[in-house]
Amino acid sequence: MDAKELLRRYLEQRRELGENELVLDTLSVDEALRILGASGLASSRVSSSASERRSTGVHDEVPPTSGSSDWRTALRAAGAKPGQAPTRESTPQRDDRSIERASEPDSRPALAQPAPRAPAEPTGEDVASMRAAAGSTPPSTDGMSEIAPRGLVVGTSSGELFGGVTSHLESLGDVAKAVASCTRCPLYSTATNPVPGEGSPEAGLMVVGEAPGATEDETGRPFVGAAGQLLTKILAAIQFAREDVYICNVLKHRPPGNRNPLPDEVTACSPFLVRQIELIRPKVLLALGTFAAQTLLDTKLSIGKLRGQIHQYYGVPLIVTYHPAALLRNPSWKRPTWEDVQLARRILDRASPGA
Repeated sequence: MDAKELLRRYLEQRRELGENELVLDTLSVDEALRILGASGLASSRVSSSASERRSTGVHDEVPPTSGSSDWRTALRAAGAKPGQAPTRESTPQRDDRSIERASEPDSRPALAQPAPRAPAEPTGEDVASMRAAAGSTPPSTDGMSEIAPRGLVVGTSSGELFGGVTSHLESLGDVAKAVASCTRCPLYSTATNPVPGEGSPEAGLMVVGEAPGATEDETGRPFVGAAGQLLTKILAAIQFAREDVYICNVLKHRPPGNRNPLPDEVTACSPFLVRQIELIRPKVLLALGTFAAQTLLDTKLSIGKLRGQIHQYYGVPLIVTYHPAALLRNPSWKRPTWEDVQLARRILDRASPGA
C-alpha cells in the first residue's frame, strides 16, 4: 500500500472519530481528503465496518507511514502544498475566553478543561427522512456550505410559515397581546406573567430558548436570570447588543417548577413563535438547547448531532447550540458554544455584506 492510500485511510479514520479539525501542516482533514480525491462522505462509507471493529475491541488504526515525511511527499505528489495555510473565513477577533468570563467567577479557568470531541453528524438516512417529512427539497444555501455542512430542512423558502390561528396578528405587539390573553393550555393559570419575547422587530438574529424561568415569570421578560445574563455577554462577544436581536422562547408561560414542556403545551404555543419568526423574518435563527432545536426542526436528533451545521427553517438558516443554563452547569461546553455563535455571526455577515 503506497503512502497516499495509507494517508487516506488514516484521515478517514480520524474524521470518523470526530476530529474534523485535525491539522497536518495547516491542512484540515477535509482539505487533505479532497486533495487525495476522497469525498467528504468517504468516512460514512467506512463507518459501519469501523464501528464493528470498535465494538469487538479491535483497533487497527493505521499510521500515515513509518517514515515521518512520506505523507508530506504523498500530498505534494497529489498537488498539495502542505506548508501553505488555507484561507479561512474572517470572524470577530475574540477568543473563547470572552464566554468564559461571562459566567460567575471561578478560581479555575472554565475553558482549561479539554474540549469535548466533536459530535457525529446526522446520517444520510436521518437527513433524508427529515427532508421527506418536510415535503420539500433543500433550498439553496447561497454558497454557505463552504463554512459548515448543510443540515436539516423544514418547510419551503416561500409562502407563509403558519396560516391559522395567528395569521391575523399583524405585529409583534399583536402577538404579545394574544399571548397575554391565551388560554390554549393550562400554563396561563399557574404563571405570574406571560413572556412573549422582546427585542428589535427588524432583528437579523433571532434567539429561541425553551421556556421562561422563575425570574422571567416575575418580570415578563425573557432571559433575564443568570442564564440570561450569560446570553447577553455571549451576544456581546459576537458584537451584538441585546436590543438589536429578538429573544423569545418556544413556550410563552413558565411551566410549574421549570419542568420540561409537555407536547400539548408546545402544540398550543408554537403558532405564536412561528408568527414571530414570520413577522421578523430574521436572517439567522439561533436555537438554544435541545428542546428549542428539536421543536423547530421537528426531529428527535440530539443536540450533539444537530450542532455544527446550517439547517433551514422555511428558508431561514438555523444554528443549534447549547442553552446558557447548560453552560453554567457544564463549563466545558463553552468552547463549542463559542464556535456555534461565531458560525451564526458569519452567516449573518454574509447575508448582510458591509453591515
